[in-house]
Amino acid sequence: MSFERFISFRYLRAKRKQAFISIITFISIAGVMLGVMAMMVVLAVMTGFGTDIKSKILGTNAHIRVMSRSGELGQYEEVMKKIEAVEGVTATAPFIHSQIMLRCGSQVSGAILRGIDPLRAGRVVDLEKSVKGTDLRALGGATSFHTHKKERPGAPPGIILGKELSRLLMAYPGDEVYVVSPFGGSLTPFGGRIPYMKKFKVVGLFDSGMYDYDTSFSYVSIESAQGLLKLGKSVHGIEVKVDDIYSVDKISKSILERLGHAYWTQDWMQMNKNFFSALKLEKAVMFIILVLIILVAAFNIISTLIMMVMEKNKDIAILKSMGASSKSIMKIFMLNGLIIGVVGTTLGIIGGSVVCFLLKRYEFVKLPSDVYYISTLPVKVQMGDVALIALCALAISFLATIYPSYQASRLDPAAAIRYE
Repeated sequence: MSFERFISFRYLRAKRKQAFISIITFISIAGVMLGVMAMMVVLAVMTGFGTDIKSKILGTNAHIRVMSRSGELGQYEEVMKKIEAVEGVTATAPFIHSQIMLRCGSQVSGAILRGIDPLRAGRVVDLEKSVKGTDLRALGGATSFHTHKKERPGAPPGIILGKELSRLLMAYPGDEVYVVSPFGGSLTPFGGRIPYMKKFKVVGLFDSGMYDYDTSFSYVSIESAQGLLKLGKSVHGIEVKVDDIYSVDKISKSILERLGHAYWTQDWMQMNKNFFSALKLEKAVMFIILVLIILVAAFNIISTLIMMVMEKNKDIAILKSMGASSKSIMKIFMLNGLIIGVVGTTLGIIGGSVVCFLLKRYEFVKLPSDVYYISTLPVKVQMGDVALIALCALAISFLATIYPSYQASRLDPAAAIRYE
């Protein structure tokens, strides 16, 4: 061990008469530790929030949507074959998307109707996870009748409601609801139009964990949606699943090159661009705010070292008289500050890891799902974030040591021991 390091450790272990400096040293370590803990927990929560929302969005929406500029897409089977031939595409499924009204008894609510192919939709979006205990083939439809138990003749087709939408309508599995379509219907003698209405049976509930989706989405089979919206054999578009969700822009261009200009695409990043941009900005701002906490702790380090230099004036003078260079004296006090920073950062990372583990394991922080997209506080620790936090804390601790160490190195030994 070099003599600079040896003296640094000795100075941190203060004698009884220098207990006040020792207390300030512990306060400095605690300040760095709390700053690192706070930064680690907040960034882990922000990262977990973004990851959780992303997984839920991708579990409900496809990676890419392909639609016709004319509004309706006929001969969609041929279009799907062309899309599946594009490199990076793993699965496709047709969909219908429209706004409708739902009525159950005296309860009425607006909703979004999603027409899906029960046999294909699960390959593109993870609906099975959201509709636990419900077979999508219970929705009915020509494509699924041969694989699912047939209902009695004249029985209403099936519909899956969002969990919160079901609560608003007071319609639960087994109940019947009426879907009111803005399209079709008969004319009145006065030239108006009576909305088209069709009865459906609730066969399951949809629980995505996202309040906005659960209060507005309902699912029926493609055939039911086509009949309700008077689409004939057409659909509104094709949902596409890709092997790399971050290459959707490139794959979308490849799809359009193959299909031509009569089509347009929309990927999951475009559909949620504002949300993820705001989340990324919020994470950056929180990081800057939390760095200020570590800066406050750095002032404690500066105060500790200045007091230590004042206390050790005689020791510095003696060391210089014995041949110690100004560089060695500066190194002694810089090591003191770095030791405080390293110990505080290490304890902060350990403490932050423990808090993150407890938050993730026991989920004791609950959130109102009607305000946030999630019901519990998500946590995801990324090693890149931990490394960045540690680097910032150590860099700030190092910068805090420069001024006191420089002042110590400039001490004149003759002035310090003149009257001794």
